[in-house]
Amino acid sequence: MPAATDASERTAVVLLSGFLGAGKTTLLRRVLSWETDLTGTVVIVNEFGEVGIDGTLLKDAAGSDMVELTSGCICCTLSSDLKQSILGIWDRLSPKRILIEATGVADPTAIADVLSESDMADRMRLEKTVTVLDADFWEAREVFGPLFYNQLETADLILLNKIDLVDADRVPAYLKEIHETVPNCRVVPTIHCRVDPETLWSKPERQKTVLLKPMEFYRPAAMHREGHGRNTDRVDASGYVTFTFRTDRPLQEDRFRLFAQSLPFEVFRMKGPVRFSERSAMINHVGGKSDIFPWPDEGETLLAFIGWHIEAEAILERLRGCVVGE
Repeated sequence: MPAATDASERTAVVLLSGFLGAGKTTLLRRVLSWETDLTGTVVIVNEFGEVGIDGTLLKDAAGSDMVELTSGCICCTLSSDLKQSILGIWDRLSPKRILIEATGVADPTAIADVLSESDMADRMRLEKTVTVLDADFWEAREVFGPLFYNQLETADLILLNKIDLVDADRVPAYLKEIHETVPNCRVVPTIHCRVDPETLWSKPERQKTVLLKPMEFYRPAAMHREGHGRNTDRVDASGYVTFTFRTDRPLQEDRFRLFAQSLPFEVFRMKGPVRFSERSAMINHVGGKSDIFPWPDEGETLLAFIGWHIEAEAILERLRGCVVGE
């Protein structure tokens, strides 16, 4: 089969990175359990050691093809094995996506170097790097060395995992510090790597579909409030909150942009159509970063929020201040 040359035709590679014990296998099991189409997806699991454990744990969950590499790290002793395995997979299966769970001691920059070699780059592209970060490790980050920071600095998305195992008062500080350390990355706080599929898969330029009910991935218990500019709240026992804002009156765009820029990092998801005075747009705010796209529908504003230990009413009050005439 000839190599693909158009970027849209090349196989998308998604790399799962993170230190040992951070929760990468938990995330991978979650991904493989989603009711999303994984047709054409191949999973590569890298174990550092002669006996593979993660592959055994994932076997029952996987509905896709799986390859397990053992006895070394794919960024060093197994780099040639990784290359040959991926090329062999590409020749045999022509996958749409390859999902690589790297060992906890793998350096993502070295893996990216392998994928950028000419015979690899003609066939595939590194679409996204997701790093799982144990919240407790952030407190002790100075002892882990350059590899720890490389896993963060190369990430497009960081899942700050196991936030239930640290003092809740420390999590906002951790989020702020991580954003300051890796300013171009999106950071989402998670428990057991609970995250909705669009947050994990999507690249900013493709986040244009409406997804207003992602809280099913955060196991909420419900309580309700209704009214103009108000919401239906759902609060999880572990601190996750979801709420909505809707109005048929236009919003002042400059005020709304300032509102979005000043959202606390604990509000890690805001999405929906926004009607401004002069135009309509689709806003997608994930992990501290916002994308705004033109939107043809000039109907009402309907925004869905997800956060952790946040005061929904205080945020809604600020948002109501963006409504023209308020």
